[in-house]
Amino acid sequence: MLACRPEDASGISQRNVASEFREVNQCVRLTFIHRAEGVEAVATEIEKRLHNLGIVLPGLPAPGGNFVPAKTVGSMVYLSGVISTNAEGVIAGTVGLDRTVDEGYAAARACALTQLAVLKYHLGSLDAIKSVVGVNGYVNAAAGFADSPRVINGASDLLVEVLGDAGHHVRAAIGVSALPRNALVEVQMTVEIAR
Repeated sequence: MLACRPEDASGISQRNVASEFREVNQCVRLTFIHRAEGVEAVATEIEKRLHNLGIVLPGLPAPGGNFVPAKTVGSMVYLSGVISTNAEGVIAGTVGLDRTVDEGYAAARACALTQLAVLKYHLGSLDAIKSVVGVNGYVNAAAGFADSPRVINGASDLLVEVLGDAGHHVRAAIGVSALPRNALVEVQMTVEIAR
């Protein structure tokens, strides 16, 4: 079902829709799943894919300054950069010094998961994503480290795994001498949404 206005969801229990459907001036694709007891529940296609992959989105990052995590202009959503974090806090270090490419890959994947969490909060549903347009990945790397693209593959691979063809994007993978809070990776994204 493609719902573009709250009234498009008329006849559907608001108890089931309220947590997934928000008035955000774009269409939201809803998929209906029938529970065994016959009660209708709502899950988006992307959320079903996340569940099937065993992926749980992390919490939203705390505000780090006088900026917003996401801003929609027309059909484009511009996302602020997020640093690599996990349940224990910041994933810190320097690839090529005290961290491996594989650890960097995992940190980039964590960044992409955080960006998906930001998008879900901002849009109300990940199914509003038409395509990931661009990814800029920054790797805290030792001087001369030449494998930043292999690190940022962690973010790119995750986006394609979760979003399919809509996850393919243009990209930059840049080695830098430092990142906020000594984070291992930072990822910034631009996304096109369905209107």
